[in-house]
Amino acid sequence: MSNVIIACDFSSFNELNKFLRNFKSNKPWLKIGYQLFYKIGRTGVEKLIKQGYKIFLDLKLHDIPNTVYEGVKSLSDLNISMLTVHTAGGIEMMSRAKQAAGEKIKVLGVTQLTSTDESMLKNELLISKNINHTILHYSTNAKKAGLDGVICSPNEVKMIKSKLNKSFLCITPGIRYLDDKIDDQKRVATPKNAKKFGSDYIVVGRPITKANKPLDVYLKVCKEFKN
Repeated sequence: MSNVIIACDFSSFNELNKFLRNFKSNKPWLKIGYQLFYKIGRTGVEKLIKQGYKIFLDLKLHDIPNTVYEGVKSLSDLNISMLTVHTAGGIEMMSRAKQAAGEKIKVLGVTQLTSTDESMLKNELLISKNINHTILHYSTNAKKAGLDGVICSPNEVKMIKSKLNKSFLCITPGIRYLDDKIDDQKRVATPKNAKKFGSDYIVVGRPITKANKPLDVYLKVCKEFKN
């Protein structure tokens, strides 16, 4: 199975199934976020797992430590592979999330969304440090909390792995080709550059899900990310 994860931002199980029919016998990784999870819930995720898909459940949990612990605990019996929390929740919150998830589920900390740039960081979030400094600090906190890795843009991977550990996972959304619309993304890279920078997994949504031939684009991305 390729380390290319498809962001399945669909509004129903029917929409998702229609999309997955393009893949025939291929079983790509699937990222399930709010939009789809709120529609299909645990039952839908269980169906996908039974069908042979690996699931990255991207819920970006962020609350007081005990609430996050209980939330993750309620998901821990699902056979999901990955789950996200926000690093901004702090070390104790992240540590409790990992404690609830156990070893079977990789817990990843979202550093800064790929829709965030320096201007937003300073003017809206009132964070005075530059974006690289902030992302590295949040990643360091995630490692201290015992998380398995972080979500970041491909552009920060080299920095994180050089300062922390090469085995510390970096999963990177914001994947676009040069002729793609970047939509609401700000910090982006091609699949080939993401590989060069050291991303362990890449998350690709609209370039695949909105394509006329999703399987062809998926296979192209897989080939470029592997080579």
